[in-house]
Amino acid sequence: MNEAPLRQAHRPDSGSSSGSGSRDALPSLDVEIFAKPDTLPVIAPLHERLGDNSRMFNPSQADVRRFFCGAFAKQQTGQPMEAIETLAAQWIAEHPEYHPALGDVDKAVADVGQPGDGSRENPFLHLSMHLSISEQCSIDQPPGIRQAVELLTARRGDLHKAHHEVMECLGQMIMESQRAGRPPDGQAYIQAVRQRATKD
Repeated sequence: MNEAPLRQAHRPDSGSSSGSGSRDALPSLDVEIFAKPDTLPVIAPLHERLGDNSRMFNPSQADVRRFFCGAFAKQQTGQPMEAIETLAAQWIAEHPEYHPALGDVDKAVADVGQPGDGSRENPFLHLSMHLSISEQCSIDQPPGIRQAVELLTARRGDLHKAHHEVMECLGQMIMESQRAGRPPDGQAYIQAVRQRATKD
């Protein structure tokens, strides 16, 4: 993965202070728009980076939770990681409030399908969306998303905050797609991100 030209929109800067952005909740993102709330939305190209790991091509909620818990465990113990695990671990580091949930894989998997109390966001969904947006920017799919996210990042001065706004646009796109029964409108998604990057 050639990260140099993609860093601003692709992955968090380990030297940034954007961890404070974890307090910026996603007020307009309704997690119920996802048919499978933990799965990686709009991220099918990941299978190309994971080789024959077909379970990650169409992951279950349990697969996703094991993946993030595994990346966190490797990060904590200094074990070697695959490229996608390294990227996940960087976003995990940006969200220390999620570390307790990520530290107990058995509980995370056992809780699949259990209704939340509405008092906090789903850490696995949130991290999945960070990873999805990073992957979109890495391969520039849909075309133009990389530039749009880079523009928003430059406007906000913080990649983490920009990602949280992009999540709202991504969530809106998926919600509208599901309501209308049509494929997601990638261009409308990009336009929504661009509007955030250009408005005062």
